[in-house]
Amino acid sequence: MGMAPRFNFLLHAFLYLALATTSFSLSPKFYDNLCPQALPAIKRIVEAAVHREPRMGASLLRLHFHDCFVNGCDGSLLLDSTSAFETEKNARGNFNSVRGFEVVDQIKAEVDRVCGRPVVSCADILAVAARDSVLALGGPTWKVRLGRRDSTTASRTLADSVLPSASMDLPALINNFKNQGLNKRDLVALSGGHTIGLSQCVIFRNRIYNATSIDPAFAKERRATCPRTGGNTNLAPFDPTPARFDTAYFKNLVKERGLLTSDQALFSGGSTDKLVETYSKNPDAFWVDFGKSMIRMGNIKPLTGKQGQIRVNCRKVN
Repeated sequence: MGMAPRFNFLLHAFLYLALATTSFSLSPKFYDNLCPQALPAIKRIVEAAVHREPRMGASLLRLHFHDCFVNGCDGSLLLDSTSAFETEKNARGNFNSVRGFEVVDQIKAEVDRVCGRPVVSCADILAVAARDSVLALGGPTWKVRLGRRDSTTASRTLADSVLPSASMDLPALINNFKNQGLNKRDLVALSGGHTIGLSQCVIFRNRIYNATSIDPAFAKERRATCPRTGGNTNLAPFDPTPARFDTAYFKNLVKERGLLTSDQALFSGGSTDKLVETYSKNPDAFWVDFGKSMIRMGNIKPLTGKQGQIRVNCRKVN
C-alpha cells in the first residue's frame, strides 16, 4: 500500500470520526434549518403560562431537572404508565408533586403545528421551557444545546433511587450530583433554582419543627401554615420572592432561613458555605454559574442521532 492510499484512508477515517462525533453532539443551532419557528413558539407559550401563574416557571424548570437525573435528558419523565413500565411520575420525588404536563402538551402541539410535523423532541422542549421560564421570571438566559431525542421507556425504580431528597445532608447531596457528573458548584448554582417556586408542608415540616440550624422567627412563621399534622399540601415559598429569579434564596441561607434541610445544608459550616456567600452578594456570579450549570445538566446522557425517537405525543411512545 503506497503513501497516498494510506493517507487517504486515514484522512477518511479521521473525517468519518469527526463527523460521527460532531453530528451527534448537542448544538444550539440544531433547529435553525429544521424549523426556525420552533424556539419562538416555545417561548410564546411558556411566557403566557408563566404570566398566568408564576409558579409554573418553577414547575417547568423542575421537570427538566427531574427528567435529566433519571437516565439523562430523554423526556422519560413525561411518559405515562403502560403495561411495559410504570411512570416516573409515581416515584418518591415526583408523586403528587411534579406538574406542568398540560403546558408541555400545549407546547408540543404548537411546535408541531408551526413546524408542520413532529421534529422537536419532548426532551428538547423541557430544556428550552426551563430556560424560557427562568428568563420570564427575571433570571439569566443561556444558549440551550439541542438535538436530544426521546426515550422509549421510563423507570420508576431508577427515579426512586437517583432523585435527590429534601432531607439530604451536604455529603449526600454532593454525592448525588457527582453521580450525574456534576460538581459542588453545579450543586449550589442549581439549588439556586429554589429562588422561584413553592414547596409543600410535608416536605419541610421536619425542618421547621426539629431543626437546630434555623432562624426561630422563620420557623415560627412557617409553622403558622404548616401544622404538625395535616395540611400536607399547604404551600410555602422557598424565599420571600417566589415569582422573581433573584439572589434572595442565598441571602436566606446565610440567615439560616433555608426552607428544606437540603437547602440549609449548603450553608451549614461545610465546603459550600463560601459559594453561597458569593452568590448572596454577587448576582452576576450566580447568573453566569446558573447558566453554565444548566447547560451541564442538560448534557447528561442525551439520546442523539438515530437513538430514541421524536415522540408525536409526549405522554406516549410512538
